Parts: sequence; C-alpha cells; structure tokens
Amino acid sequence: MTDRENLLRTIRFEKPERTPMSFRVSNGCWYHYEQSALEDLMSAHPLLFPGFEPHAGSHRPELPAWQRAGEAYTDPWGCVWETAQDGITGAVKVHPLADWADFESYVPPDPAISWGWGRRDWEAHARNMAARKARGAAARDGLRHGHTYLTLTYIRGYESLTFDMVDGEPRLWKLIEMVESFNLSNVRNLLDAGVEIMGYPEDLGMQVGPMISPQHFAKYIKPSYERLMAPARKAGVLIHMHSDGDIRDLADMLIEGGVQSLNLQDLVNGIDWIAERLKGRICIDLDVDRQKVTRYGTPQEVDALIRREVETLGSPEGGLSMVFGMYPGMPLENAAALMDAMERYSTHWSG
Repeated sequence: MTDRENLLRTIRFEKPERTPMSFRVSNGCWYHYEQSALEDLMSAHPLLFPGFEPHAGSHRPELPAWQRAGEAYTDPWGCVWETAQDGITGAVKVHPLADWADFESYVPPDPAISWGWGRRDWEAHARNMAARKARGAAARDGLRHGHTYLTLTYIRGYESLTFDMVDGEPRLWKLIEMVESFNLSNVRNLLDAGVEIMGYPEDLGMQVGPMISPQHFAKYIKPSYERLMAPARKAGVLIHMHSDGDIRDLADMLIEGGVQSLNLQDLVNGIDWIAERLKGRICIDLDVDRQKVTRYGTPQEVDALIRREVETLGSPEGGLSMVFGMYPGMPLENAAALMDAMERYSTHWSG
C-alpha cells in the first residue's frame, strides 16, 4: 500500500496498514545543528524519510524572503514581516490598514499569480501535484498558513481587529469579503491543479483558550471558512485543517464547518480531552508536543508519550495520524528517540 493510499484510508476510517507518521525538519534546523548530525538521523529512519541520501553539498535550504533574519519582507497584502532567526517566520511589524482611512485605496493581491506569500505558477504547480501522485504520495496542498483570521490581524493588527469585531465596524465586512475572494480563487486554482487533500491552516489558539472568542468566530470567521471549504467538499476532496494552540472552544464549530482531519496540538488541548471529544468523530492529525516532553524530557519519556498517544487515540479502523515539527533547540537524543518511537508505534494497530 502506498503512502497515499494509507493516508486516505486513515482519514476515511478504512483500516490503513499503519498510522501515518510525519517528522518535519524545519528550515531553521539546518542553520542551528551540524548538517551531518541531521543527515545521520534522517538516514537511520527510512520510514520517516524515504529515499533520503546524504550528499557532499549543503542541505541548507534557500530561505524564502520572510524567513531571512535582518531583512524586512513586504508580502502581497502589504504586511511588513521581520524575523530574528534564519529559517523561522517572524512577525508583522507594519500593518497596511492600521488606519481605516487607507481602505479605499487598498488593493489585494492577484490570485492568478499569488498565493499570499509570493508569486506562484499554477501550471507548474499542477505538474508538481501530478508528480506526487505518480510516486505514491498524496496530492495535498492548501491555502497559506493564516489564510483568513490571521491575515486580518496582519492587515489591521490584532488589537485593532479585536476592537473592530467588538464595535461592529462595517468596513470589516468588506475586508473579510476581500480576503475571502482571494482565498476562494486560490481554492479553485488548487482544485484545478489536482489536490486531493485540501489544507486550511490557521492558528486560532493561545496557550490557554482561543485568540478569538467563540462568539466572534461564529459571526465573522466560520461562515467564510464554510464558503471556502464548499468547493472542495463538492469536488470530493478531503478537508484538512491545522490550528496551533488551545482550540477546544472552537473544535465543534470547525467540525460543523466541514473539517474532516484536524491537526491540533496534543498537550495544549489534552490527550484525554481529544480522546473523549474527537476520537472516532474526525480524523485526529495529532501535532506532537514541542514545548515540554520532547524539549525537556528524557528519551524514555519521549517514547512513552508517543506510545500513550497511539494507544489512546488510534484504532484498527484508522482516524489517527501524527506529525512532529522539529525546531532549533531540541536535544538531538530526543529527536532520535522520537523518530524511533514514531517508526516503532506506527504499526501498533496493524492487524
């Protein structure tokens, strides 16, 4: 069974061969650790990194403009980004609509050539999607991270946007419509490119509770989400959403809106809460802890965490996948333990 078939079966609860496991080495890691150390880890874990081969040249990726320390980057929405660390997306320092007086002359990006971060050749993107399917990988892609709510905060500023919602600012509806129209064009471009798992990544949670009240989410954001997901649902494409932080107060609305696979953080939301409220109801794409156990625990504690999560949230029918994003500062021995555990327990529910 190919990785693509296994993943689709997992999301659809159709008895996959194994629990899909994904370990992502972030761009910043190649600027923090010795290249050979990362290469050794990746070479030793072929299930997580199929076909990986060390080479004499540098694995350091060419960083996108918004991940280059010391450089300010203006995205297609006019938001000015800065980061202090190579390979890590920073924060918006200049909000193009900090003053509503500038709204009348404000021009959104052109979705024919842009996906929100920069330019995109959609014909080339379609070829890349077809190549993924040809090599047995799922054709998955999606809107840019922070496509709706966070984009509104980037444009207006978090505090200003919050006051807009509280005050019922009428121009906010026009801005939401502008952002939604751009995103909807991107959804259609991705469908034309052949995507079969459509992603709608957007962080909505803080360490405790959501960034936006459930009432404001229901009023301003959820209807837009549903309209953005409708074309993909109609086309039979699976709906995936990533959202960092504590999103327990919003989870039901996300599922009602059409999300079929939800990537949420494990310890922030609580493993037991996830099991009680989401298991069997939706595919749990579990985002493995980056704040506590994997950063400060022992390798044995890392292994125990993965085993507990697989045993608690998985089943022979599927409905569980797991992903870990490695960032600078994680002990390499814990990275090795996590890779070992993800490979070991991926077959825990195999018949």
